Amino acid sequence: MADALRLGRRTFAPGDLAVMAIVNRTPDSFFDRGATFAAENALRAVERAVTEGAEIVDIGGVKAGPGVEVDVAEEVRRTVGTIAAVRAAFPEVVISIDTWRAEVAVEAVAAGADLLNDTWSGADPQLAEVAAATGVGLVCSHAGGLAPRTRPHRAAFADLVGDVRDTVVGLADRAVRLGVRRDGILIDPAHDFGKNTRHSLEITRRLTELTGTGWPVLVAVSNKDFVGETLDLPVQERLEGTLAATAVCAWQGARVFRAHQVRPTRRLLDMVASIRGDRPPALSRRGLA
Repeated sequence: MADALRLGRRTFAPGDLAVMAIVNRTPDSFFDRGATFAAENALRAVERAVTEGAEIVDIGGVKAGPGVEVDVAEEVRRTVGTIAAVRAAFPEVVISIDTWRAEVAVEAVAAGADLLNDTWSGADPQLAEVAAATGVGLVCSHAGGLAPRTRPHRAAFADLVGDVRDTVVGLADRAVRLGVRRDGILIDPAHDFGKNTRHSLEITRRLTELTGTGWPVLVAVSNKDFVGETLDLPVQERLEGTLAATAVCAWQGARVFRAHQVRPTRRLLDMVASIRGDRPPALSRRGLA
C-alpha cells in the first residue's frame, strides 16, 4: 500500500495526482526559449501555474542539455531570489529546486525550497546530505550513468527497467540511511536522460515495475524528445503526445507530473483520477432530473 507524501506544508494521499509546474530561470530552455528568464516573468508564470492547478513549482537555473557553462554562483543568482519571492507570495505551494549541486541546494532551502529535484542521479552525493540535514524532500533519478548536462550516445542496457529500478531504489535507500525523511522521497525514471526514444517508451509502458516498489513516482515527460521523435513533431507541437504519456503513467500509479502546460495536465489528471475512482465528478446531474 502506498504511503502519504509530505512536501512542505502539503500532504499528498496515495490517490492524489499532483502537478509540478516547470519555471526555468534560464535564457536557453528547450521549450520556452527563455520566456521566464526575467525575474518578473518567472513570478507571473508561478502565479499562472498556481491558478491553473499546480501544487508544486519546480524552479531551475541551468538548462539540462549542453550549453553555456553556469557556475554555482550564477545558478544561485538565478534561482534563490525567485524561490524567496515565491515563498512569500504563495505560502502553501510546494517549491522544488531543480539542481544537482549541494551548494545551490543549501541556499535554495534557506530561501524556502521544500524539495530537491536531482535529475542527475546523485552526481553530487552531498545533495542527499543537504536533504537529510534540512528535512526537505528529495527526488532520486536515473540518468544512465551520464554526467550532468551530457547527452546519451548509443545508450544500451542489458535490462533497462531493472537498471532504472535498481538505481533509483538504491538512491532512495541511501537517502533514508542518511536521514532523509522516507515520506519526502520520490523516484524518477528520468525519461530521455541517458536514454533513447525506445527506452523512454519502454519505461512508460512498464512503469508499474517502478510504482510497484512502493516509492512515490515522479514522471517528467513534458514535451520531451521521445514524444517528438515518436510523433515526428517539433517542441511546440508535442502537447497531445505529452498528455497521452501522462495519462498512461497516471493510470499505472505515478503520483507527481512535471509539466510545462499546467491547465491541460491538471484536467487530464482529474479525469484519470475520477475514472480510477479516486476523485468524485465535479458534477453528477445527468439522468437524475
